[in-house]
Amino acid sequence: MDTTIYKTQMEKALKYLETEFMWLQLGRASTWLVENITVHASYWDMKIPQIAHVTILDQQTLKIEPWDKKECGAIAKAIYDAELWLAPQNEWMHVLIKIPALTQERRDEISKKVKSMWEETKAKVRVARQDAMKATKKLLEDKEISENENKANEANIEDLTKEFNTKIDNLVKAKADEVMKI
Repeated sequence: MDTTIYKTQMEKALKYLETEFMWLQLGRASTWLVENITVHASYWDMKIPQIAHVTILDQQTLKIEPWDKKECGAIAKAIYDAELWLAPQNEWMHVLIKIPALTQERRDEISKKVKSMWEETKAKVRVARQDAMKATKKLLEDKEISENENKANEANIEDLTKEFNTKIDNLVKAKADEVMKI
């Protein structure tokens, strides 16, 4: 049985987790923090990178320079409305965002969010595993494979699941340690 379909599903789950982790605000500047924020510009709705240049000034500061300086207010409002715990400063030529240091309360909140993402990703891997197990069982019932091939397929699926669960656990542990590091 070809397990590439199920491996792809598990890889997508892992990629989802990695992408979600990039969005976490961990007390230092990152362009990822504002990349998907939609701004209601005077012409139409656009993402921040489409209407402005985003730079990291230092470890704690982002600078957003819109190409049309009239959009500074709309950018600041969009960032504020995104509920990222950020306080944009509209300097009229650009928008500055000072990334606050994490409080213990915020660290605990982020840790809970990491755990929630971990559970969601594990569930996606379990669904892929269940689909693969159902497929091999159906092949056995239809007499397309022997009992030995079925056991080998199940072992391969289990190995694949363990491999991805280990990757997910390691990723979550690293992120949890990063969040709690002072």
